[in-house]
Amino acid sequence: MSRIEELIQQLCPQGVEIFSLGELGVFENIGVDKKTNAGEKKVMLLNFMDVMRNKHIHKNILSMEVSASDSKIEKCDIKQHDLFITPTSETRDEIGFAAVAIEDISDSVYSYHVMRYRLNNKNAVTPYFIRYLFESDDLRIQIYRASKGLTRYGLSAKDFAKLTIPFPPLDIQEEIVKTLDLFTKLEAELEAELEARKTQYNYYRDALLSFEGKEVEWKTLGEVYEFKNGLNKGKEFFGQGTPIVNFKDVFKNRSLSKADLVGKVEVSAKEKILYSAQKDDLFFTRTSETQDDIGMCCALLDDIEDCVFSGFVLRARPKTNLFLPKFCSYFLTSNCARKEIVRNSTYTTRALTSGSRLAKIKIPIPSLSEQEKIVNILDQLHALVNDISTGLPAEIQARRKQYEYYRNRLLTFKELANG
Repeated sequence: MSRIEELIQQLCPQGVEIFSLGELGVFENIGVDKKTNAGEKKVMLLNFMDVMRNKHIHKNILSMEVSASDSKIEKCDIKQHDLFITPTSETRDEIGFAAVAIEDISDSVYSYHVMRYRLNNKNAVTPYFIRYLFESDDLRIQIYRASKGLTRYGLSAKDFAKLTIPFPPLDIQEEIVKTLDLFTKLEAELEAELEARKTQYNYYRDALLSFEGKEVEWKTLGEVYEFKNGLNKGKEFFGQGTPIVNFKDVFKNRSLSKADLVGKVEVSAKEKILYSAQKDDLFFTRTSETQDDIGMCCALLDDIEDCVFSGFVLRARPKTNLFLPKFCSYFLTSNCARKEIVRNSTYTTRALTSGSRLAKIKIPIPSLSEQEKIVNILDQLHALVNDISTGLPAEIQARRKQYEYYRNRLLTFKELANG
């Protein structure tokens, strides 16, 4: 019998109480805008991606400087044990990511794109236990069902407050956190090794795609591609119908085949023509929370019947046969091209690019045989750091499945019977 099982037998053999999150703490999303205004104090901002990419929040994570009034600084402060949650996103899967502040962070505020959850009694519940609960299948399902929206989904503070969680004694919470922290540490070590390999890959990719000093013709993307904005539909149209190229498809992949597309949308015959996605088309992420996420490129390698593309991406359709599509997607995600794409983007409350801005980006035109050689090399290198069927990616995937199994097992409790 494990230590956790022993504690359950000692402290709550009949089950545990179920509480709403609103009974245990207060949700607020007053937040601060990503602007600097004259006459206001400069502070550091905790933004959406800081929360989404981290499990723990400390002062070194905050990198964006903004300004805020004294009132906002007071109301939107960051205290040790506060939880911060992603309340809205283009996809439901990105709602409800949670991170815990491990220290008081002075001269800082949280973004209005982030929800703060402050516990009423930190001696009764550990925020790290609740953070793990936000990864559990039960709470993820509750969040998915409670989310609302058309082109953007989300939960309000009242919606989050209604979500329910099991509430075991503090000793059990802390023991569960220790166990899950160990799994997290092991996975982090593998990911760190994989990240080092990705750094090597990026170096070789950029070296292969550097045409400095070489006699090669350059053209702007606008000369060789025709850009078009994508399809915007209400959420009631999604889930069935024709395949659609979504933001996440483009962001995560450098090339797409029919098997990669899982999204479906109902469209009219006219929309199928206007927003068609064809073999050799390029797609770019159009808008996101940060500039690092926009202008990411991938190529569609298959003809997919009636396929369309989302309004969160841009389509670039070739005017010529000068390029292999995968060469373009590799080049346009290289370091030198990314710098130009970001430089030509706009940023207010969200980062944004457009067809007219991407049309200014220059691309080299080596021979098709040289393009093919570069693509073959990069395909092999890319597989080493991304193919989940082999090597480190496969080991990380196996470790993650093991972690998910034990996490859901440890976070599932028998409910205490009433009366």
